[in-house]
Amino acid sequence: MVLSQAVRLSLALAVCLSVEGAGNPGFVVRLTQKGLDYAREQGMVVLQRELAKVHIPDFSGSTHSPVGKISYSFHGMSIRNFQLPSSQISPVPNVGLKLSISGAFIEISGSWRFKTKLHISFSGGFDLKVEGLSVSVGLRLGSDGSGRPTIAPSDCSSHISNVNVHVSGRYGWLVDLFKHNVDSALRKAIEDQICPLVTNAISSKLEPLLQTLPVTAKIDKVAAIDYSLTGPPPVTADSVDLQLKGEFFDVAHRTPPPFSAPALSLPTDHNLMIYFGISNYLFNTAGFVYQSAGKLVFSVTDDMIPKDFNIRLNTSSFGALIPQLSKLYPDMLMKMQISCRTAPFLDIKPGNLTISPNLDLQAYVILPNSTLAPVFLLNLTTTALAKVGVSSGRIVGNLDLSRIQMDLKHSDVGPFSVMILNAAVNYYMSHILLPQVNGILNKGYPLPLLDHVQLTDVVIEPRENFLLFGANVHYGISEENWMPDLY
Repeated sequence: MVLSQAVRLSLALAVCLSVEGAGNPGFVVRLTQKGLDYAREQGMVVLQRELAKVHIPDFSGSTHSPVGKISYSFHGMSIRNFQLPSSQISPVPNVGLKLSISGAFIEISGSWRFKTKLHISFSGGFDLKVEGLSVSVGLRLGSDGSGRPTIAPSDCSSHISNVNVHVSGRYGWLVDLFKHNVDSALRKAIEDQICPLVTNAISSKLEPLLQTLPVTAKIDKVAAIDYSLTGPPPVTADSVDLQLKGEFFDVAHRTPPPFSAPALSLPTDHNLMIYFGISNYLFNTAGFVYQSAGKLVFSVTDDMIPKDFNIRLNTSSFGALIPQLSKLYPDMLMKMQISCRTAPFLDIKPGNLTISPNLDLQAYVILPNSTLAPVFLLNLTTTALAKVGVSSGRIVGNLDLSRIQMDLKHSDVGPFSVMILNAAVNYYMSHILLPQVNGILNKGYPLPLLDHVQLTDVVIEPRENFLLFGANVHYGISEENWMPDLY
């Protein structure tokens, strides 16, 4: 009974630990204060355009003066100039962002008309300057049901410190009699519209932009990447993180990988606008998906071998190395099939990226009826140095193989020393198989970027269990293709 309880407790603990590990993101995007400032600059262009839509309504009233009661009206008002010279955006830990605008001013032109009790009318034009307009907006960050980030105004306030009216015309001095009324009416008319315009701009302009962040990036007919958020973005005093699933999955039949993402801790670098922490989990789930789908299988045939290589892929050429092969199968073409026995894993260490695939090389003879006769099976071990870079918003890679070691696992043509095959197998692997693999890796995998965002000044640094990408951001449509050196 005690043993049974202990077993149940151990199983429960194992499940809890596996769930906790599974919660780690495979991909983290960090927006630094420098990045937030760039986003604010881009947003201010849009916000200024939206705030310039402030509608100044006509208003009228009456007041008493030394010449009796005067009725007045201000009408035909239009904004000549609207400037937002100073703004700031700051992370609010565990909440979101705070956008502050100060020193904004509006210049307005319009017409006035006065009418006395004796029905004598005066009219002219006026210029008005609204100074010291300040706006404060709280922005709440979250995630929606699809795993995309969301941003919504949580609070907003606006204030105008000063309204100056300059009235032209012979009797413009009369405006001093009711200047307070004019100031109050204009101040209220503008302040009442600022926050609705700001919140509408965020909802109509910024929120749709966030919706362009890809949640699923399809790679091919086999696999896609899950870039959905694992939860609301964590916010610290100097950055905002997007923690993404960062996991390859089979589009036909999604199966959880038999391993979890390791903890990923980005350094406190803030020299660049954005940082990407790409866990080895992302790359290793790719290997798991393609190996499980049977796609990590490559074939080498004689027509793929350059004419100047003297060891042809046929029984005559290999018969010089393995005499019994040409005796059993004289003058026949051969085929080699190279496959991964297990999913390849990328090992990321500071300053080093390596992958050590476990490979099987099955050699066949192509019989006259086109069927394949197995002749020997080799176990291949090698270590490849991996290089990774960014090109046009995609992670690209390249492998460089070290010398290959071989062991004979099975022979259908009798025993032989694998050393005699060393030159041929190394050549096939390095000159035929490797270019195929690198051709796939050079196509790359898309990074989770908003529409029309390009990365510049990319730096790449391997850390423990993850790659650190740092970059500056340019927002805009560009035909430029930029390719850095691979790390």
